[in-house]
Amino acid sequence: MTIRVLIADDQMMVREGFSVLLNAMPDIEVVGEAVNGREAIERVRELTPDVVLMDIRMPELNGIEATREIVASDDASKVLVLTTFDLDEYVYQALRAGASGFLLKDASARQLADGVRVVASGEALLAPTVTRRLITEFSRLAETPRLSAAVQAQQYGELTERETEVLVLIAQGLSNAEIASRLVVAESTIKTHVSRVLVKLGLRDRTQAAVFAYEARLVTPG
Repeated sequence: MTIRVLIADDQMMVREGFSVLLNAMPDIEVVGEAVNGREAIERVRELTPDVVLMDIRMPELNGIEATREIVASDDASKVLVLTTFDLDEYVYQALRAGASGFLLKDASARQLADGVRVVASGEALLAPTVTRRLITEFSRLAETPRLSAAVQAQQYGELTERETEVLVLIAQGLSNAEIASRLVVAESTIKTHVSRVLVKLGLRDRTQAAVFAYEARLVTPG
């Protein structure tokens, strides 16, 4: 099945370059482009892409606010944030807004295509060491207060001990296969645990689960 992609970036060269790279893939099609966050929201409504490659710093409406609106809508589009620097101060905010991960603009064609495929499949770009570093670093610096003790108890108190353990490992950047190996269970069992964690916490994907774990202090940054 072809993955439909929308590219939102105010730089024409970036849009055109990514379009060429992605359209060269047999399973990916760029269905549209947007030059700012507001246009990105409109194009998502029109085209319902599977994945939106979203630049953060754009005119009129930035990528963070655009991501928040797209994720909050009924559209099933996933957002993959684009950034120039691996420690961009706004990336953590974008992840909190609902982005499924982030990708550096200097990524290779293979990394770009693989990132789109990962996000389209419902997974999140959490495995790379740089992503773990970013999440742990900016969980310290996020302006939004962490979850209160009462909210923590109410939300993750519904998780079983094993589900909480899986949540912590997700936040550490482990894949389902790696978690299964760590806990010595079948990968299908881990997939079931992950699904239950997301449902119980009312989260959209693994990235939001990781952010939740840091904000609830289930995982200590460092």
